[in-house]
Amino acid sequence: MNKQNKTEMILKGSIYKVLITLSIPIMINSLIQTLYNLVDGLYVSMISSVHFAATAFVWPVNFLFISLGIGLSIAGTSLLSQLIGGDKIKEAKEYSTQLMAVTLLASIVFTIMGYIISPTIIRLMGATGDLAELGNIYLRITFLDMPFMFLFFNINSMMNAQGDTITPTVLSGISAIINVILDPIFIFTFDMGIAGAAWATLISRAILAVVGFMMLFSEKNKIRPNFRGFKFNGEIIKEIVTVGLPSTIGQSGASLGFIVLNGFIGSYGTATIAAYAMVNRITSLVMQPAMGLGSALTAIVGQNMGANQIDRVKEAFHKALKLTIIIGSVGCILLIVFDNPIINFFMQSKDDPSVIELSLTYLFYISLSMPLMGIFSVLQGLFQGSGNTKYSMAMEVGRLWFVRLPMILIFKHLTNWGSSGIWFSMSFSNLIVCLYGYWIYRGNGWQKG
Repeated sequence: MNKQNKTEMILKGSIYKVLITLSIPIMINSLIQTLYNLVDGLYVSMISSVHFAATAFVWPVNFLFISLGIGLSIAGTSLLSQLIGGDKIKEAKEYSTQLMAVTLLASIVFTIMGYIISPTIIRLMGATGDLAELGNIYLRITFLDMPFMFLFFNINSMMNAQGDTITPTVLSGISAIINVILDPIFIFTFDMGIAGAAWATLISRAILAVVGFMMLFSEKNKIRPNFRGFKFNGEIIKEIVTVGLPSTIGQSGASLGFIVLNGFIGSYGTATIAAYAMVNRITSLVMQPAMGLGSALTAIVGQNMGANQIDRVKEAFHKALKLTIIIGSVGCILLIVFDNPIINFFMQSKDDPSVIELSLTYLFYISLSMPLMGIFSVLQGLFQGSGNTKYSMAMEVGRLWFVRLPMILIFKHLTNWGSSGIWFSMSFSNLIVCLYGYWIYRGNGWQKG
């Protein structure tokens, strides 16, 4: 199906068909991205639970820097899909050129900055000994792949805005296979340990970005960038920043929250960090369908807002909501029924039995909020697609800073629940933020795109 037909389907076709057609490749793409981390985690967990805990401990720091790229990508999908929906292809080309230039510049600055301050951040987070040393090795190498990752975010937003969710998925699939092959070679054959996992990911992402970059400039891409006689356009950059900044603040606010959260979790010991990381990787796999629907909704909402079809936007939102609640409920049941075999498969190193025990408790609590996490993704898709990223920002930041972290502090200091207080707070915060998001939806303020 060509891009013109995709646009017609988004604006006029069956909503369920549009949602499923666009979301399945996104789900597979997200699944592949998750597999990067999972494969690293599986191989690293074969060395020891401390090695595995180190990869999880530094993840929010890396994500804090990545959040700018995600914010720009969300802005790109939102603005480009609205321009395509309004049949403004020339403007869309100019926007895509400016978006790519800004993204590349930002990624280089962040790579240099992150590499330099990495040891200081880890020390401030309270890590010492092996956890600090291994975390620093892993974090520094992951900072080096930031330009490639940011470039792929660009490719993703340009393709998704046109309704092409298949091309990024194929590219991600090839990249993931390369990562799976390189991981054991670098970690065990070359005896590089935790550094091998990071280098394998960097190389596979670099290949992904280079191939994707070449595809962006093919004739098939109707909004391909054009850098001939390039100059920065202040007005377009301001608009990209205006739409992207709330998402960036939301993502980075969430990342900072996770850094603080990791500090709290770390106070219960390395085993608790390992359990937290393990279960999050499992639930992120189960959440892929719901997150795919949320991402697909961004393009559907954007193009239909551009074509002034508000009723169709609302219909898409309600149908996406129904699908994610069904998917989340099925995921919840499967995780509770098969909890033991799932945890034992993903935690390869059995050097600390308490990791398994803590993982089982956390898995039970977080499984109960699976449908809520799906609703959260769909609300994010609606607000981002309509260009009202301030609401998605409020949901991202509010969930962590105003609900989850205060609850964890209360449980830590006023009860004897131990780590169970963290697990309960994480589930309950999902309920509160979904109620807030639905309240915003009912108020209709999000319609002013």
